[in-house]
Amino acid sequence: MQNKHSISHYLITGILTVIPISLTWIVFNFLFVQLSKIGTPLMATLAGTLQKASPNLAKFILTLDPFVSSVFAVVLTLVALYLLGWMATLVIGKRVIKLFDSIIEQVPFVKTIYGSTKKFLSALQTEPGSVQRVVLIEFPSQEMKTVGFVTRILTDDSTGQKLAAVYVPTTPNPTSGYLEIVPIDKVTSTDWTVDEAMAFIISGGTVAPDKLNYDQNTNDNL
Repeated sequence: MQNKHSISHYLITGILTVIPISLTWIVFNFLFVQLSKIGTPLMATLAGTLQKASPNLAKFILTLDPFVSSVFAVVLTLVALYLLGWMATLVIGKRVIKLFDSIIEQVPFVKTIYGSTKKFLSALQTEPGSVQRVVLIEFPSQEMKTVGFVTRILTDDSTGQKLAAVYVPTTPNPTSGYLEIVPIDKVTSTDWTVDEAMAFIISGGTVAPDKLNYDQNTNDNL
């Protein structure tokens, strides 16, 4: 009996040990593959640029081992994203982004997706206490509550009741989720930051502040 207990105990312990490693690998592999796909055209462009100045270096880049080439593509993508972020903080970068936004605004359907995504990401970067808040709502049933982000306050046209548009991310991938419209009196505010809430969601609840306002509604400032 003791041996059976030990076997099941060690088996469960092994599974619990492997799960975070597996999830980490899945996320890392996904990011690696996506960044590699983005960086591959950049490598081809870089090789083409170097063709006249340094033919040997251009040939070396194009004949790299596939894995090494993928790693190089990831690094090149990260460097490009860093430079893009740095340029976006400069005056000229802001002007270029504004010009790009104005061009996108002229494209039907695309402007809706681009504009909505940009506004949503901007809302997520806003600290709790302004438009964006980390809250709890009753979901998927009245006996349960889940973490959500208030993205907008609406008003019922017939009753004047205040309603909150709440985005509820899924675990461990917060880029997918549900949009719920909830009466303000059914929304429970928290003092969590967006970063704390995102860490809570991605980690499956293992990473979070020690305290949470679960029952009391504090929505006077919504």
